[in-house]
Amino acid sequence: MNNLLSWLIFLPFLGAFIIGVLPGGKTYLMKLVALVVTCIQLVLGLVLFFQFDGSVAPASWNEAFQFTELLPWIQLKVGTIGTLQVDYFVGVDGISMPLVVLSALLLVIGVISSWNLTKKVKGYFMLYLILSGSLIGCFVALDFFLFYVFFEFMLLPMFFLIGIWGGPRRSYASIKFFLYTLLGSLLILVVMIGLYLSTGSIDASGNQINTFSLIQMMDGNFLENSLLAPGSGFLLWGSSLRYWAFLFLLIGFLIKLPAVPFHTWLPDAHVEAPTAISVLLAGVLLKVGGYGLFRICYTIFPDIAIQLAQPVAIVGMLSIVYGGMVAMAQNDVKKLIAYSSVSHMGFVLLGLAALTSEGVTGSLFQMVSHGFISGALFLVVGVVYDRTHDRQIEGLSGLASKMPKYTFFVVLFFFASLGLPGLSGFVGEVLVLIGAIGAQHANGLFPRWIGMVSVLGIIISAGYYLWTLQRMFFGKYWTKQADWDAKMLDLTTREWLMLLPLALLTVLFGVFPSLLLDPIENTMQFFVQSLMSQGQSYLSL
Repeated sequence: MNNLLSWLIFLPFLGAFIIGVLPGGKTYLMKLVALVVTCIQLVLGLVLFFQFDGSVAPASWNEAFQFTELLPWIQLKVGTIGTLQVDYFVGVDGISMPLVVLSALLLVIGVISSWNLTKKVKGYFMLYLILSGSLIGCFVALDFFLFYVFFEFMLLPMFFLIGIWGGPRRSYASIKFFLYTLLGSLLILVVMIGLYLSTGSIDASGNQINTFSLIQMMDGNFLENSLLAPGSGFLLWGSSLRYWAFLFLLIGFLIKLPAVPFHTWLPDAHVEAPTAISVLLAGVLLKVGGYGLFRICYTIFPDIAIQLAQPVAIVGMLSIVYGGMVAMAQNDVKKLIAYSSVSHMGFVLLGLAALTSEGVTGSLFQMVSHGFISGALFLVVGVVYDRTHDRQIEGLSGLASKMPKYTFFVVLFFFASLGLPGLSGFVGEVLVLIGAIGAQHANGLFPRWIGMVSVLGIIISAGYYLWTLQRMFFGKYWTKQADWDAKMLDLTTREWLMLLPLALLTVLFGVFPSLLLDPIENTMQFFVQSLMSQGQSYLSL
């Protein structure tokens, strides 16, 4: 299908415009437009998945991308640096393709979750669809400027979706989210400008042609003696500018991931956000941070990635253990799941830092699996919150006897998140740990104890999930307030529609992980080989 990625990006913006021109009282029609648009996105995402050719073994990043579209966008004469050129350049490889499909699925489920919304329906679904297009744009942009535009476009819709439709402390949570993410964005912006000035070619007339092309940057087409060229000799406080650029990008994307100590915005945002927005926040927005590390940070600065492998791995390890310990101390089940996300995204960082095929493949698999599972976890919390407007673990007991179908889904997703074999959460974590523990043997980047300590994260997650199950679902049935009893009905049809697809995918990818591993295998192997060979080459300059 021609222009498949453009349809995925811009169809939601068209949907937002349609909703904007509808009369204010047509709330059902607005919801229907949002549902139709996201369902079409999902169909296009499935077309992308099944038409993606995983057998392609690229020899360079220029050969790695499929479904590419390239059009000139901005051309502007700018003083001494020549022509400022920005292209509309999109495409997918084995890293971005599964994240696009994941996003498309969760966007549909988010609309279903929001179906009973009555407050400012027009504004909500307009912002929701703008967010939808921006998320897809982030994962497919191959021009750094275009990526940054979509990256920033995500901020405002999410800020308003939390700030207007959130809980009692929504203003605090939305401002905190905005400030943290804006700080990360500014750090990324500084590096983007430096890379633009350092990447490009010299034409036949001797004119310098700079580019924002991520492919040119990943393939190492730097201008000689430019600011961020390998071996250029430019220093700041005794370290190369490439070192500082990597550090800026790392912090910028770690804020989005998030990793300790940049995680404190996440629990507040999750607790105050509406259920559908929590689903997108955990299932998709956090993955933008991981994707940025894969696509930009590590592939453009492989030399510094090798040098800082051990510190980055330690940050991942601390996130795994610390996030799990704090989750165990929570009485608010939504905050518990928020901190568990910090812990599980630590596995993404650990696997990437290992720079082994098993580690990076597990890291990407963990991102996709965590998207299904964390989205489902926030949905099951929303089921109880819709009935009681309370999320305290101590407020309910014995729900298994009152809501058996609901309990089945809770048990399934809890066990998937703690890494039970046969469910998707197990595959990613095991691959990451194999890659991390084997990294000392494979490339000597960091000692085995980092991976071994990270195993504690699985034990800790078993602790807080099993304790929560025991307190809320088993034992004698009891509710904190007597009027809750009449409201504790089992799952509705709408809730089945939200939870069943995620449950099936969690089991499917746990039993048949090759469904995802096969399409991404060649890309991940090339990622590691390219990064290690290019990084060692840069370090020798």
